[in-house]
Amino acid sequence: MTGRPMTEGPVTGGPVTGGPATGGPATEGRDGLVIVDKPGGVTSHDVVARIRRLAGTRRVGHAGTLDPMATGVLVVGVDKATRLLGYLTLTEKQYDATIRLGQSTSTDDAEGELTGAAPAAHVTDEALARAVAGLTGEIRQVPPAVSAIKVEGQRAYRLARSGTAPELKARTVTVHEFTVTDTRRTGDLLDVDATVRCSSGTYIRALARDLGRELGTGGHLVRLRRTRVGGYGLGTARTLEQLAERFEVVPLARAAAAAFPRRDLSADEARRLAHGARLPAAAAGAGVPTAAYAPDGTLVALLTEQHGQARPLVVFA
Repeated sequence: MTGRPMTEGPVTGGPVTGGPATGGPATEGRDGLVIVDKPGGVTSHDVVARIRRLAGTRRVGHAGTLDPMATGVLVVGVDKATRLLGYLTLTEKQYDATIRLGQSTSTDDAEGELTGAAPAAHVTDEALARAVAGLTGEIRQVPPAVSAIKVEGQRAYRLARSGTAPELKARTVTVHEFTVTDTRRTGDLLDVDATVRCSSGTYIRALARDLGRELGTGGHLVRLRRTRVGGYGLGTARTLEQLAERFEVVPLARAAAAAFPRRDLSADEARRLAHGARLPAAAAGAGVPTAAYAPDGTLVALLTEQHGQARPLVVFA
């Protein structure tokens, strides 16, 4: 999740299609990923419900929630591909964001109530650059109070909305890139457009909040568009309207190739791995999931390497 973003090439091939656009049952073997360009104003759960209807199966999930106001890449798994999602959730992500300095809100974004204001007119470009640099790299970040983080078994947002503000602990995250692309000043407010590339678990709302605190003005997020999740970018994403017209699934084997390093197996290795056996390591690196393929191109399993051995994380074949 901390490496260079992967290219979109492996997932741009011809889609698997089938199933009526009206949401009729999908064809057999519809295992794969659907790369959705999520619209604003709907939840990630709403998108999953829509894909369930289009795919004709209940076995659908997503990798990495987007808040209702956010748009962009949402990776949805169908049938067997749902078993990939837990590992895709851990991949690096990239966003285009607009941060408003001069105001704080209860949710750290534009959907919350205004909780404070301090003029940002005094913030210079140099001060902004220093504050952004201080929030780049490996940092400690406290998630927003209104978030899906669990506190003693309860979601933080439920506690916050019931009037019990949760005490959330700071977590280590990595912001690989935090680049200001434009600024606009309106009275006491300063809007900052930025590109952020970060590790899983990074809250862009919290970056906006912390940038405002660092500059003594308060800050919150007013626009967020996710442009990439691991190997999947906007170039391969489809809107819900496009998917209703032509339902497209990235087949399982191609989906894994776009997200993970590849290991080609012999027929004997593929047979053994399919039965849960371990194989000699292939120097992929400890803790790095690897997609293992049979000679015919079938995805056999995701592997992880440790102590000179490769063991299956999840077996597909």
